[in-house]
Formats: sequence, C-alpha cells, structure tokens
Amino acid sequence: MGTGGNVERRTVLKAAGATAATLGLAATTGCGGGDGASGDGTVTIRYAWWGAEDRAQRINKTIKLFEKKYPKIKVKTDFQPYLDFWKKFNTQASGGNPPDVFQNAIGFLRKYDAKNVLLDLGEQVKAGNLSMDGFRAGLEKFGEIDGKLLGVPVGSNSMALVIDKPVYTKAGVKPEMGWTWDDYHAAMKKIRDRTGRAGDTGPYNIMYLYDLYLRQNGKAFFTESGLGFAEADLTDWWTKAEQGVEEGIYADQKKVAQIKPKSALAAGLSGGEFTWDNFTVRYTAEGKSEYGLAPIPTTDGKKTGQYLGSLMLSASKRTQHPKEVAQFINFMVHDPEVAKIMGYDRGVPATQAQYDAYKPTDPVNQAIAAYEESLVKAGVLEPITPHPNGADICEAAFLRIGEELALGKRSVADAVKQFFTESKTALGS
Repeated sequence: MGTGGNVERRTVLKAAGATAATLGLAATTGCGGGDGASGDGTVTIRYAWWGAEDRAQRINKTIKLFEKKYPKIKVKTDFQPYLDFWKKFNTQASGGNPPDVFQNAIGFLRKYDAKNVLLDLGEQVKAGNLSMDGFRAGLEKFGEIDGKLLGVPVGSNSMALVIDKPVYTKAGVKPEMGWTWDDYHAAMKKIRDRTGRAGDTGPYNIMYLYDLYLRQNGKAFFTESGLGFAEADLTDWWTKAEQGVEEGIYADQKKVAQIKPKSALAAGLSGGEFTWDNFTVRYTAEGKSEYGLAPIPTTDGKKTGQYLGSLMLSASKRTQHPKEVAQFINFMVHDPEVAKIMGYDRGVPATQAQYDAYKPTDPVNQAIAAYEESLVKAGVLEPITPHPNGADICEAAFLRIGEELALGKRSVADAVKQFFTESKTALGS
C-alpha cells in the first residue's frame, strides 16, 4: 500500500516498472517562485510524483487531456525514483516551495500534516471542485486524517500471497479463502518435501504482512500515536521466522540477498512470497513460471485483517491555486479516459467509473482485479491501520533490521531491542 517507503518496496516497484532507472528520465521540473498566473488568466500548477519513464509517459498523456478540458490551467511535471523524490520533496517543503499537487502515501500524511505542508481538501469538496463520491470499497475515507481530507486515492491494492502455480500443483496444495496459519505452515512443508523448494521466501521484514497478523489477533502495527504491539509480539514473529529457515520451509536468506534485485520466487528459491497484489506483474517479467494470487492465511479461519491500500494525490497548503489543484485531482481520479491510459500502473482504479472504464485483457491484471473483487465479496476488508507521524521511519527500520536478522548479523533479542529503540525515537514516545 500498498503503499510505504522502503528499499524493498522501491526494488519491487522498480522491477514492476514503477521507479525510474536514472534521474535523467525526469521530466521538466516546474519549480521556482511566482504564483503561476499569467496575464490572460491562465495559471500553472506543479505536479510531482515518483515513478518510471513508462509512468511518466502515461501521466503526461492524461495531463494533455486535462489541459484540453481546462485550457486555463497548465501543468508542469517532475518525477524521480522513490527515495530521490522524497529527498527533493523534503528540501522543497522545508524551503516553503513544495509542488502544488503530488503523489503521496499513507505513511506520510500525519508527518507532513504536522509540518503544516498539506492542504485540507475538504473545503474544495464543499465548494464543488472535488467529488469524493463514487469511490470503491470505502476508499474515499483512505486519506482522511483527524477530520481533514489530506489525500485522494488514485488506485488500490491489498496484500496477497503470490505463488508459483506449478509448484503448488506439484505439492498438492490448494490455498482457499479462510485457510489458517496452521494450514499455511503445513502447506510449506508439503512444498519443501514434494518439490525440494522452500515454501516461502520468508516473512522477516514485510511490515504490512506483520500488520495483518497483528490485526487478526486484536492488535495492529500502529496506533494513531505509536506502535500497537509489544516486544514480546515481535520476538515471537522473528523467532518463528528463524525457525522456518532452519526447517527449510523458508528460503536461505543469504541466497535471497545474493540474487537481489530479482525476487526469490522468480529465481526459483521459493514457492511463494507475500507482497501487494498489483506487484504480480513483477514475477511474470522476472520468472519463467506461471504465477497466481492466493488468500492471506488467517488465525481463526475468517479474519484476514486486510484493507485496501492506495497511492494518493495530495496538495500543498502553500498553493495559490487550490481550486485548480482540486479540479486537477478530480479529473485524475474520476475521468474514464484517464483510467484507460493509466491502467493498473498505480493499482486498481479507486473510483467505480474508472474501474468500469478499464477492463484488462492480460491474465495478470485480470487476476489482480479478480483478487480484489474476491476480497470485497468475502467481506474481509476493514479500515486501514492508522499511521502516526514517524511511521515511514519505523517502516524503514523494520525492513533494515529484519534483513540484518535474516542474514545473521543480529540475534532476535538484539533486533527487537534495536527496532523498538529506533521506533520510540521516531515516534517521540
């Protein structure tokens, strides 16, 4: 959700065609002073996002459509790889010159709201410049924080188990909605014993999977102000991860590290791995097998803890053109032609109108749509876990420390202590 800011996510996005190969791919940067207005009433707004050249080409096509419909609004664009985007954004925000509108994610809403960077778009909804009607599966609430509308979803995704279908067939494993973690671990052993391959890449540092597990058990990774679990909980999670590697049901973590950025699943080191559903295209591009989406295991056979994640569009509180920015966001999330151009590049379209306008013809994207439809039909989707100010730092720490543990650079006790120390500092608790 997914959508968070860590190196693993960046790697996955890059492999799926969603991060730029070089800074040289960036479009013309629309920065500098002034209010972006001209003598004839035309205004210019600046739009920034992270993504690859393919995403830029798609977005630029949608901008041409927007400018045709709104000839008095011009859009200057800027895009960067994920980490470079946030470095530049931080510099711009600190200097009081952030883009008028920009791509955003849930982990950054409270952070930049606390820094007085984000515009509450609720006033533009009231003014009729932005509609929050017609969103799928409750996504209209996704960018609401403390009564303020700080982001508008452009697409959705949810956590899934991506599997090597021939491997699962050979092992005689058929995952179904409602299977339990006991069922899952039994399946991992069957895959190991019947195919000679580890059943899963391993769950060490997949924060959003751990969040689902916690939610299944009445907790959560985050609360509105801090962490929603104790050191004992994380000790149990990471201890079981180590035991899984020792038993051979999880892949050899040193080999997993050696083949990066290629995934362990595509490299044939594992029979499956947990990730966001719309990243499935990565495995088809990297691997030589046939890949599919399987349900998230449960604790009680019912509750998956899942929610729809989303990339969003947010606006700067400093913009001198809030109406035009709202009109731009409204066009990008509601116009059917935009969906036909963007496809599932940023996830499954967030509004029903755009979802209906784009019908994928390739098996991978058809499977993604079918998976999300199955979640809605099963009624397992819940509101997303709150993300406090500092959540992005906690996510990065979970990724890094989990990988250090996996590679034998830390003990479980040391890893848990280090994560909580860094998280308490980041969250101010």
